[in-house]
Amino acid sequence: MQLAFCLYKYFPFGGLQRDFLRIARTCQARGHAIRVYVLSWNGEVPAGFEVVQVPVRALTNPRRYAKFSAWVAADLARRPAERVIGFNKMPGLDVYFAADPCFEDKARSLRSPLYRLSGRYRHFSAWERAVFGPASRTRILLIAPAQQEVFARHYGTPAQRFCLLPPGIAADRRAPPDAAQIRAAFRAEHGLGAEDRLLLQIGSGFKTKGLDRSLRAFAALPAPLRERTRLIAIGQDDPTPFKRLAARLGLARQVEILAGRDDVPRFLLGADLLIHPAYQEAGGIVLLEAVVAGLPVLATAACGFAPYVVEGDAGRILPEPFEQAALDRHLAALLEDAAERARLGRNGLAYAERADLYSLHERAADAILETPP
Repeated sequence: MQLAFCLYKYFPFGGLQRDFLRIARTCQARGHAIRVYVLSWNGEVPAGFEVVQVPVRALTNPRRYAKFSAWVAADLARRPAERVIGFNKMPGLDVYFAADPCFEDKARSLRSPLYRLSGRYRHFSAWERAVFGPASRTRILLIAPAQQEVFARHYGTPAQRFCLLPPGIAADRRAPPDAAQIRAAFRAEHGLGAEDRLLLQIGSGFKTKGLDRSLRAFAALPAPLRERTRLIAIGQDDPTPFKRLAARLGLARQVEILAGRDDVPRFLLGADLLIHPAYQEAGGIVLLEAVVAGLPVLATAACGFAPYVVEGDAGRILPEPFEQAALDRHLAALLEDAAERARLGRNGLAYAERADLYSLHERAADAILETPP
């Protein structure tokens, strides 16, 4: 079959983008042709992919996205595809991969009623309804169970249109047999002694992922612990406001913010704790990547994959509504308690052996190919 995938932006280090690429490659390996519609593509184009960079411009993102959808619809009318798969919400999809949380829920719970008078709200609400409304036929691939209730509450989406997927962790995130040696080499390379603590935060979109919360919790550590702690954040975003915040908090020399990179597994093995106090996160695959690497997790319940951390007893999940003081307390306690971190790490490795945390991309390909056109 000819498959058409739609997403606004591709870059190598976003969670949505990584899922798209692995799902598309899985479909390609099964003999199907891959066409991808994007506004921008940053990175290598896989062999055999037809990447179409849609030539539309506008002053605002909503207007640009509307033009994108219209251009893609016109191109598909000329060059049909058996399935149209979206990784952003838009009209005309046969299948939608639900990598983002419910826009309508955020608009009503986090914004004033006046926001719903804006053109931005009208666009994103209409595009979400085009996917989830009861009149739509789009099949919805969910990556977190809690999403279904939220979308169904706002849109009355029939239950049979949802398909819940397991997580999809890459095999290279699991702790290898020589994990201890990799950890020792990493820590020596970064000048970390036995009593030093390394906090790790990974995820593109530092604001949404709560890097500001992490920095404030870091600054609140007891002075002796704070002095021997460092934080490395990795992701695709403008680091400037967070570097400024670190400087205001007196942490400039202890905080390093890096662009997305390919050697993340070394950081997972070398760190002492993954911190991920996201404001919102439909999934949060990095939580599970840390779990299977044996790295304890401290995250918020806003992350869709947080229940897996609880099930594996591999970290601490902070309830919603978020309280900064609770993050501060848990961070200090975990960094002080080496035995507890070791226990959580062992639990994570054991959980990685018994739970299906790996087959998302194969199951997603199954659902795409089984969906009626």
